[in-house]
Amino acid sequence: MTNPRTAIEAILFVAERPVPVGELAEVLELATGDVEEHLLGLAADLDAREAGTCVREVAGGWRLATRPSAYPYVEEYAATPTASRLSGAALEVLSVVAYRQPVSRAQVAELRGVDSDSVIRTLERRGLIEEVDRLNLPGNPAIYGTTDRFLELMDLEVIDDLPPLADHVPPAGVVETLEETFRTDGD
Repeated sequence: MTNPRTAIEAILFVAERPVPVGELAEVLELATGDVEEHLLGLAADLDAREAGTCVREVAGGWRLATRPSAYPYVEEYAATPTASRLSGAALEVLSVVAYRQPVSRAQVAELRGVDSDSVIRTLERRGLIEEVDRLNLPGNPAIYGTTDRFLELMDLEVIDDLPPLADHVPPAGVVETLEETFRTDGD
């Protein structure tokens, strides 16, 4: 058998989602405790050679991830024309779904004030949101929530780990001041 750490690294490299220890143990035909030891050993190996990647536990499994010290270079690359990015509208819809889930297309559109169907389809295609249920209303509209891929990309274990939305909303006094500033004389 190949060195288990080598096999684990290869599996994590090609995996499209975090891989649970139990799944790794099954594939490698090892005890879960042994796999956990190999994961920690792989993490130590990558740390020792200051690799561009590290091993992280996220969203119920293990994943290769970019080493935090390499973030500035990855951010620089992400700003290049060849890197794929989400539009402002997509980020807005993704935020609505993340914080209000489960949420329907109509609810997203109402919150945003514009039709969001195409953006929702894009986010579904990218695996960031998914249909989680249907409402018991005429037409049985779908309701959406975030995926494990979203958790993984946001480096969250569970959706409750999202920062509180209140941390990003200005206090009522600031909002009132802004409203007064932008009011026209006719109001």
